[in-house]
This record gives sequence, structure tokens and C-alpha cells, in this order.
Amino acid sequence: MQSLPAGYRALVLGASGAIGGALAAQLRDDPYCAKMLTLGRSTTPAVDFDAPPSIAEAAHSLFTQGPWNLVLVATGMLQGPTGKPEKRLTDLSAEHMAASFAVNTIGPALALAHFAPQLAHGERSVLAVLSAKVGSIGDNRLGGWYSYRASKAALNMVVKTAAIELARTHPQAVVAALHPGTVDSALSAPFRGAQIWRPARDAARDLLAVIDGLQPEDSGGFWAYDGQRLRW
Repeated sequence: MQSLPAGYRALVLGASGAIGGALAAQLRDDPYCAKMLTLGRSTTPAVDFDAPPSIAEAAHSLFTQGPWNLVLVATGMLQGPTGKPEKRLTDLSAEHMAASFAVNTIGPALALAHFAPQLAHGERSVLAVLSAKVGSIGDNRLGGWYSYRASKAALNMVVKTAAIELARTHPQAVVAALHPGTVDSALSAPFRGAQIWRPARDAARDLLAVIDGLQPEDSGGFWAYDGQRLRW
């Protein structure tokens, strides 16, 4: 990461997933990274987006290990015990929509709330979350996937709003939503079909390159893995 100061500190939430794990691995291999920690359900401290208090507790536990130059939230839910992506309105259920928002919106929003204040002052820092291009309202041409689309669109609004607030206290910070593309992962495997997919390590490499190029004036934006700025 050429844009971060030498000896930077990084934190990855969701490293048990394919993309999060690949991001963590590449940051560990970066000689400029002095500290790289991961958070998830099986780490100590643990973070579980189904248990919101765990996010605040983890942030409190790690306060003395900061400040952080890079915080990545690499979590997401497309399907699960509550159901699959909806094809039509009649497939909607309150349970599945609530579960989608818990993981895709509320959890990342609380991660921003508790870890953004721990970003480094007076030097470059980045807080990025994994969103999805299907969360773009302007790009929605196919319909369907109501809960996933809506929860990612809501996440994008959280990112945009947080960037405005954070610019007042951390003028060198960048807050960004990132679209990783179609990646070979447990999340995308059931729905990949004939789409072109890429290894998680390639997606992680591309996302870190995008992050490296973002400037403070880009804060609050929505970016694809190839550097393209996406519509809200």
C-alpha cells in the first residue's frame, strides 16, 4: 500500500470470508504494514453482526492498538436460513429482509460508528466497506433481489453520510464503498451461472489498488474493483 504511511496499522472485519481472507493475507505480506488484525465470530475479541454489542466491545478492546490507517469491512449476506434472493415481490419476507439488513447494513454501519473515531489523525487513513453493484439504484435494470439490493443501497447511503461527517475531524481520511465484482466465494457460488468469476486473491489485489489511488476528495464514493466510479 504505497499511499499509506510506512508502519501503517490495518484491521479487517470479516476475514473468514473469501475476499476478507484474501485482503488480510495480502496486507500481512506488505512490508510497510506494521500491524494487521482480523475480527470475526471466532476471533478474540469476537465480532458478530447478529450481536451488535459485540462491535462496540471489540472496538473498545482494540482502542490501545490503534490508531488505524486502514479499516476494511469485508462482510456480506446474500442468502441463508431466512431465505434466498427474491425474484418477485411475492417472495418478500420480513424475516429475510431483516436478516439482510442486519448483516449488510446495520453491522457495517456500527463498525463505521465505532472504528471511524479510531482512524489516524494528521495522516492518511481509509475505511472501506464491501458493497455491491446491484446496490446501485441507477444501475438497476433487471429487478429482483429485493433485500440484498435494498440493504446494499442503504449501506451506500451510510458510507456517503459518514464521509461528510468524518471530513470535519479527519480531513485526510477516505471512506468508500467498494464493489469486488463476481468472485469465487461461498456467497456468489450458487448464483454465478455463466458469469465470469475471479479468484478472491485477484479481487483483493484490485480492491487494494483502488484504495491506494483514492484521495480525500473521493471520500464518500462508490467504486468498482477496476477503478470505475459507480452510480448510486
